[in-house]
Amino acid sequence: MCGIIGFMSRKKRLISGDKIAIALDSLKERGNGQGSGYVGYGIYPKYKDSYAIHVFLDNEPHYNEIKENVKKTLEKYGYVLKDEEIPTKEGVLEKEHIPWRFFYDFDEKYRDVEEDTMVKIVMEINDKIDGAFVFSSGKNLGVFKASGWPKEVAEFYKLDEYKGYMWLSHARYPTNTRGWWGGAHPFNLLNWSVVHNGEITSYGTNKRYVESFGYKCRLLTDTEVVSYIFDLLIRKHKLPVEYALSAIAPRFWKEIDNMPEEERKIHEAIRMTYGSATLNGPFAIIVGTHEGMMFMNGDIEKENAMVGLTDRIKLRPLVAAEKDDLTFVSSEEAAIRKICPELDRVWMPDAGIPVIARVEK
Repeated sequence: MCGIIGFMSRKKRLISGDKIAIALDSLKERGNGQGSGYVGYGIYPKYKDSYAIHVFLDNEPHYNEIKENVKKTLEKYGYVLKDEEIPTKEGVLEKEHIPWRFFYDFDEKYRDVEEDTMVKIVMEINDKIDGAFVFSSGKNLGVFKASGWPKEVAEFYKLDEYKGYMWLSHARYPTNTRGWWGGAHPFNLLNWSVVHNGEITSYGTNKRYVESFGYKCRLLTDTEVVSYIFDLLIRKHKLPVEYALSAIAPRFWKEIDNMPEEERKIHEAIRMTYGSATLNGPFAIIVGTHEGMMFMNGDIEKENAMVGLTDRIKLRPLVAAEKDDLTFVSSEEAAIRKICPELDRVWMPDAGIPVIARVEK
């Protein structure tokens, strides 16, 4: 089940959030109203060089105390430029949690290691501060999610008031974990955001693997670990994105055996080294980032990229399309045509073969 759709302007044109909301609403039958969410890139131009940290605070009489504990953690490493409750529309959803945001910069002494330090902060808050968890922690982007239908969540967060050059979205149908605000997608860490349809049956192995590198899985759903794997393989281990994707959805051994020798050695090494990062089970994912990503030809994409990927048997649907400078990836073609009826190109990506959209030079 689960509905996913994302699109990106390769020219970085800013597009209103109501477009992604309309598209996701057409996939609402793939969810059950227990979780919907969006992420927009480029939505905070005023604070584009600062971290935008979105936090859910338990909606209780002492939420201000929880907020201050979060702020104290942040101030150990830097300073808060501004913090406020994320604007919402009253009467749309019952506030199980209070969505709060901090615009944040690091002290000079942490600038060279700010990304590692931000990961440390996110893990510390999620692990040690009762009543608070970070669900968005990148620069010039923001995640907006809750328990509700796609249209409700978009209206609740006033999504039409934001403009971004890439949007990802998700309508959840929880199967083996309960529906709650933190379990809604997208899942985010730094500039990585992930939406996912399917089930990660290797979650236990993947969880133990990333936790051996200091990540902490506390949000009670398998997709959380996917965002950490992308951060680990591409940002920390500096794998070219094509090789990282091959680790996540590896080639079958019989395919590897038939490769030219040099290529065969590389893919053998990937499978043996990153076996614990392999995602087993049926899945289709869309990943967004404006992290620096290295490609096999040596290019480093520091602006923005969107990746769509399925498991090696393609047990979950994924379709891609293009119109002018726009690239779309979705569970269904109908959701794309809902907001862009006339398309230049539509195709069904092969199993395990990624769709990668990059900013035009």
